[in-house]
Amino acid sequence: MKTVVVLAGGPEAPPVLELPPDVPVIAADSGAELGLRVDLAVGDFDSISAETLARIPQVERHPAEKDASDLELALTAALRLDPERILVVGGSGGRLDHLLGELLLLGADAYAAVQVDAQLGPAAIHVVRGERKLRGDPGELISLFALFGAACGVRTEGLRYPLVGERLEPGSTRGLSNLFVEHEAEVSLETGVLLAVRPTGSVAAES
Repeated sequence: MKTVVVLAGGPEAPPVLELPPDVPVIAADSGAELGLRVDLAVGDFDSISAETLARIPQVERHPAEKDASDLELALTAALRLDPERILVVGGSGGRLDHLLGELLLLGADAYAAVQVDAQLGPAAIHVVRGERKLRGDPGELISLFALFGAACGVRTEGLRYPLVGERLEPGSTRGLSNLFVEHEAEVSLETGVLLAVRPTGSVAAES
């Protein structure tokens, strides 16, 4: 699966990921400070040192006053590479409005044609459209949240509290704090978008 990695900022660094050498890496502004290889940096660069910026082979500069966040601009740049999967890597903590904006952005229709995953600090996040198989450890927490509207016909396998053709509404905690009972769980839905959050999970940076 062709993957593009997008580095987001954040005060608490995520777990170290081993990136295959052939995976393109795009940094959204301060994401370039995570210490990982960067092929392209995108943003207004108000949160990155001149030394770091000078080491990056390609730079896409945007004005400070703009209608999209640096992460959204970096995701747009990732789409230009025609990926099958986008993996966002960033820190946790920081401003709550930034974190909420990032989570909502991951499930946007603009990225509906690609598989979207994220590692934000210690948490793994997966966007679910249609059907996905997710790997975890037995006993690991996973929560499912509907985005932008009702998620209908939700079914799960491999979780302690199964959902069988159910409807999850935005603002509901019906999908909160489920648990893996096997190393792989399947989540499917007939319509809508789900955000699967594993608070202590990790994602793979496969190409």
